[in-house]
Amino acid sequence: MTVDTLMTNKKSWDEAAPRFFGRNPLPEYGPLAPREDELNLFGDVSQLKVLEMGCGSGHSLQYLQQRHAGELWGIDLSSVQIETAKTLLSQANPQAKLFESPMELDPGLPHDYFDIVFSVFAIGWTTNLEKTLANVHRYLKQGGTFIFSWEHPLYNRIKNTEGVMTIEKSYLEEGPYVHEAWSQPAIMQQYKVSSYLNALINAGFQIEKVVEDVCKPDEIQEHHVNGWYSLEKAKVVPTTMIIKCKKPVEAGTFYPG
Repeated sequence: MTVDTLMTNKKSWDEAAPRFFGRNPLPEYGPLAPREDELNLFGDVSQLKVLEMGCGSGHSLQYLQQRHAGELWGIDLSSVQIETAKTLLSQANPQAKLFESPMELDPGLPHDYFDIVFSVFAIGWTTNLEKTLANVHRYLKQGGTFIFSWEHPLYNRIKNTEGVMTIEKSYLEEGPYVHEAWSQPAIMQQYKVSSYLNALINAGFQIEKVVEDVCKPDEIQEHHVNGWYSLEKAKVVPTTMIIKCKKPVEAGTFYPG
């Protein structure tokens, strides 16, 4: 874990938080991506214990609260985001437990506890994917579900210039990079799709579904068209990758649900 990178990203998010208030929360998974209404990856969350990695302004947790989730937990690197989420959730669910922490560190969350851990467009901010996935695996109870979305690894490798698509960087290149669409320095991580899948497998997860589809319903087109995500580019390469996996039940273990 790189402390300098974490501090850079914390500063960037503290400054940018108002711009991302309520941006692409559940039931959305990302720009121009299929929604939870269509995918139904969470299923019935009634009375389930849910934890969000990179909870942002709290709108995804609010969505699950409205679907009668039992417990709401979240962590986020940004103190501004945590305070915003606390304000948002305090009226509807004053018992929501939120922690200011990088996802690579365990801020004292219970282990073998959560039914669902999820992350919407946040996993690429981790400075150590392996540590983050190991934490998620520890937090989940046996049979628990991990769902996350992130910008598709191909998307920032291709540039659209007046309708001409060109490959700007090698898909094989992995590691940290400065995201050019941010006004303040923001360092993200680039991995191949296979690197995400193999990291999940190595962490002990069973992969159930991978979604790379593009969804362009008329009613949300204007909401998603901006300087970075465009409909024209999305016709060539997906904006978003969504993965659902499970922490398997160990052989010989009785787990009622």
